[in-house]
Amino acid sequence: MIKGEGIKAVIELAKAKPFLKWVGGKRQLLPDIRKVMPQSVKTDRDNQGFRRYFEPFMGGAALFFDTQPKQAHLSDVNEELVNCYLCVRDTPEALIEALGHHYYDEDYYYHIRNLDRDQEAYAALSPIARAARLMFLNRAGFNGMYRVNSKGAFNVPFGRYSNPTIVNAPLIMAASHALSSAHISCSGYLHVEAAAEAGDFVYFDPPYMPLSKTAHFTRYAKDDFTYEDQVRLAKTCQTLHDKGVRFVASNAYHEDIKTLYHGFEIQEIKARRAINAKADGRKPISEALIYNCL
Repeated sequence: MIKGEGIKAVIELAKAKPFLKWVGGKRQLLPDIRKVMPQSVKTDRDNQGFRRYFEPFMGGAALFFDTQPKQAHLSDVNEELVNCYLCVRDTPEALIEALGHHYYDEDYYYHIRNLDRDQEAYAALSPIARAARLMFLNRAGFNGMYRVNSKGAFNVPFGRYSNPTIVNAPLIMAASHALSSAHISCSGYLHVEAAAEAGDFVYFDPPYMPLSKTAHFTRYAKDDFTYEDQVRLAKTCQTLHDKGVRFVASNAYHEDIKTLYHGFEIQEIKARRAINAKADGRKPISEALIYNCL
């Protein structure tokens, strides 16, 4: 267990960055996102020029870790993900210790994956045990995917790696330090409509509009993010704009998205996505950055 001066040394050695691999994560697109964010966010990390930062589809929270705002509100509908963030923020040393009991083995992976098939027994696990399980499955599962079936049970297959890092203590401690003042909650994006005020900044990274019938490869909860949700999110962005709130939203570069966000700035960017099991199927795809100018 890391204590005292050891914690300070670990934090200084490791730059805060996402501690989970997350499908659709934005690390490779950070330069593009920064270009369309408010100027003060890009140039002044100590006094960023906006009062509060909101990220309601936090996922891997790459943009949060990159900008490290002083007042951040992070949220997601995924209860397991939110619990993991809370444990990283509040009890990182205990989480590191619990994660150290896991090891990379296919039979063991499926044993841990199947714990949530018995919901009563799973509910009896401590928050730290659940967070360590999620981080282990994230490191040992296929491509870092998070996917559940209609009953909410994790169903990502075992990943084939040569020597995956299961416990990265410096990364966890640095993330804990960055999250220390962040407000983290399990909630949908609609609360931002009322909570955000003029001078705040919101980044939306929702499940994307499917480009084809087979493209909707993942779900974070029992319910899918539907077309009606996409429509509602676009209306939320309009409400925020009318209130004087700056926002950036990521989505698929899709005709429906361009229609829903008509009147806002829409930029096409290219991103590589590593979902396809075949390497030649991981070609760059078009994504949209949608933003307002105030």
